[in-house]
Amino acid sequence: MPKRENTHPSRRRRLAQRAVHAVWAWAQRTGSVTAEHPGRFRFAALGHGTRLAFPLGTVFGEPWIRLGAHCVIGEQVTLTAGLMPDLDLGPEPILRIGDGVVLGRGSHVIADTTVTIGSDCYFGPYVYVTSTNHSYDDPHQPIGKQWPRMEPVEIGPGCWIGTGAVILPGARIGRNVVVAAGAVVRGTVPDHAVVAGAPARVVRRWTPDGGWQPPLRTPAPVPIPDGVTPEQLRALSQLDEETVAQLARPATES
Repeated sequence: MPKRENTHPSRRRRLAQRAVHAVWAWAQRTGSVTAEHPGRFRFAALGHGTRLAFPLGTVFGEPWIRLGAHCVIGEQVTLTAGLMPDLDLGPEPILRIGDGVVLGRGSHVIADTTVTIGSDCYFGPYVYVTSTNHSYDDPHQPIGKQWPRMEPVEIGPGCWIGTGAVILPGARIGRNVVVAAGAVVRGTVPDHAVVAGAPARVVRRWTPDGGWQPPLRTPAPVPIPDGVTPEQLRALSQLDEETVAQLARPATES
């Protein structure tokens, strides 16, 4: 008859694991930064409903950082104003983030001069935005010791910035622009464009006269009709594909 295995070590491990997860969940809730609970941070503005998730990335120069309302700042996001902490950057914020902005996990926004992100912009994880770049004018000095170049950055409202994109100094991105994952953006990007590549170039653009050119390859998503309740959506999700197709078929075909 086989011996019964000792279950006590595994039970202790499960209990310890649950305890660790509970403590970490508590730390995430308690360590997040909001307007009601800013902790040690004194931002120029921290809008209602905005939350900086814990653990935070590097944050300094917050008196010159203005965050709008209902923003979601993911874990390990770096937000800095100025080349280093404890500088006096003047009377106005230099990093301005509008309402409803989402910055994905591990993103960096480095504002040594003015950086503006419009409302309702969504950033994927690990996006890098900087207003500063190294210079290499003097061939006899290490590049890291040469005074950097700074140019303002502006990202218009309603943009989607894909995972791993890099926004370089001097970039001017228009309204409702899609920046593809891994793109490196410099210069001016027009409104309602899709850019991709390194350096990024326009691969698709919308105009009032021509619509999207080149045309979109997939149909636009169908929005949820007004008045549909969450309970109805859950019930619909449980139907099989054949039943859904029958419900979607016009009455004249039945």
